[in-house]
Amino acid sequence: MNIFRIAILLLMVSFTVPASAQGLEAEIQALKTYCKPDIERLCPNVEPGGGRIKACLMAQKKELTVGCAEALQDLQKLKKSM
Repeated sequence: MNIFRIAILLLMVSFTVPASAQGLEAEIQALKTYCKPDIERLCPNVEPGGGRIKACLMAQKKELTVGCAEALQDLQKLKKSM
């Protein structure tokens, strides 16, 4: 189930811009590393899909670990620069 949630996060952030592929891969890896515990702790009963996990994390921004919060911020910056 946890791998499925990570897969959903990956789908939420998938892009087709080759120039930013390395940056995107790094951000996806950061999400895998830093947000997995937050997803398990803060959103254990949230069904993956439709952006529900991301919405759950964003709704609980104050409860996120520093690593996850930074990974989400970096990903949003990357999305804006694409």
